[in-house]
Amino acid sequence: MTFDIGRKRSASLLLAGLVLFSAAVPAYSAARRNLPGFSTNTLAANDDDSTGLVNIGFPINFFGTTYTQLYVNNNGNVTFTGALGTFTPFGLLSTSTPIIAAFFADVDTRGAGSGLVHYGNATVDGHNAFGVEYPAVGYYSGHTDKLNTFELILIDRSDTGAGNFDIEFNYDQIQWETGDASNGSGGLGGSPVRVGYSNGSNASFELPGSGVSLAMLDGGPNSLTGHDLNSTVLGRYDFFARNGTVVGTPGPVTGTPLPGTLLLVACGLLGYGAFRFRRRHA
Repeated sequence: MTFDIGRKRSASLLLAGLVLFSAAVPAYSAARRNLPGFSTNTLAANDDDSTGLVNIGFPINFFGTTYTQLYVNNNGNVTFTGALGTFTPFGLLSTSTPIIAAFFADVDTRGAGSGLVHYGNATVDGHNAFGVEYPAVGYYSGHTDKLNTFELILIDRSDTGAGNFDIEFNYDQIQWETGDASNGSGGLGGSPVRVGYSNGSNASFELPGSGVSLAMLDGGPNSLTGHDLNSTVLGRYDFFARNGTVVGTPGPVTGTPLPGTLLLVACGLLGYGAFRFRRRHA
């Protein structure tokens, strides 16, 4: 299992030939459900914190293990066997951590203008649901020049069998992919976001573009807002957990990326400045 070791590298990165055609990127979709119940609880402004165990509200059978509680992690994911403060996303295809990750990257909600993570219960299409909202959240260290808005929902489908549920990821705006301490600069490059899930053993999945720099940003080739999966709503990705496995994946990721107003051409790195570690504070 991967845990935050309590230190983060603060890097000075010199980027040459990085061309920005636009500094602002509008939202391409309005996939997020943003139901009032999903804002019942708030995770205070923080960097890398998590909730304690939270009741889902219904049992879910995630690859043969039934969970009724989970941890909501500030960094765009939920876990089941322990809180996760890791800020640089690891690959989901080989992890030993059971995780569902809508946007596993270094979310930092301490900056002025960043939204706060919310979570709670509501009803989706007549089914009980547990949702986590990441509304206009910034990135480490305290940056809010680029903001991401996305949502992670678990939907009770016990009407189709005990423990059955749906996983839904919704994206309204994705402007950054990396925090400063993951070798990013201005929210870009370095070790970028991972999106998908893993049972921590023998079953995992990542969306196309996961871990690929610039791919999942608005206007990118695998833009999260410009595509969909098992859905007719751009920016919505649905996965169906039935009888202890997830069916219908990988499945076709459909939709056409809409014209990007942010086009990035990275022509090279001149070098890295001096690195230093800073001790994390709770």
